[in-house]
Amino acid sequence: MSATPVIGQWSHDQYLEQVLAFHGHTAPGVVIGGYMVEAARRALPEGVLFDAVSETVQCLPDAIQLLTPCTIGNGWLRVYNLGIFALTLYDKHTGKGVRVKLDAELLRAYPDVRSWFLKEKPKKEQDSDAIARQIREGGFNMLSSAPVQIHPDILARQGKGPVTRCPDCGEYYPARFGDRCRLCQGNGPYEHWNK
Repeated sequence: MSATPVIGQWSHDQYLEQVLAFHGHTAPGVVIGGYMVEAARRALPEGVLFDAVSETVQCLPDAIQLLTPCTIGNGWLRVYNLGIFALTLYDKHTGKGVRVKLDAELLRAYPDVRSWFLKEKPKKEQDSDAIARQIREGGFNMLSSAPVQIHPDILARQGKGPVTRCPDCGEYYPARFGDRCRLCQGNGPYEHWNK
C-alpha cells in the first residue's frame, strides 16, 4: 500500500491506528469522520486559520480533534447536539466554510454502511468487516459538501468574563450565569452533590 497521505498525514491504515489509540476502537463514525475532516480541509483555501463545528456529539468530535488543531478544550471546536452526522470547518475570521455530511443517498452504493448509518439492523447483526471494507472503498465518495456562512454570533468570541463566588456552595463561576452558579440553579448533571 502507498504511503501517500489519505486522511491528514496518514494512510487509511495509519489513521485506523490513531483512531484505535484515541477513541478506543475503530468506530465507523470516527473512520468516516476522518474522510469528512479531510474533505472539508481540502475545500478551504490554503493556509486559512479555521474553527470547527460538529453537529453531533458522537464520533465526529474525535475525528476533528485527531486531525485538526480544533479541540473542545481550546474552544476552536463547537459541538452541537443536533443528531446530524455533519461537520463544518470555517475561516475563524470571516465565517466562510464548508459543511460535509455523510450522504444517505450516496450510501446506496455501500449497503452495509447505509444500514449501519440508518440503524436498519441491531449492532449485533451488522457485518463490521463489510462496513469497514465499504468505508475503505467508498471514502470520499460517501460524502457531500456545500459552502456555508457561520452566524456572526458564533464568530464573536465570548471570554469567561468576570468571575464571582456562589453564595450557596462557594464555587467560583462566570458572573454572567446569574446570582448563583448553574449547579445551585439546578442546571447540573447531578441528582445529589456535596456543597
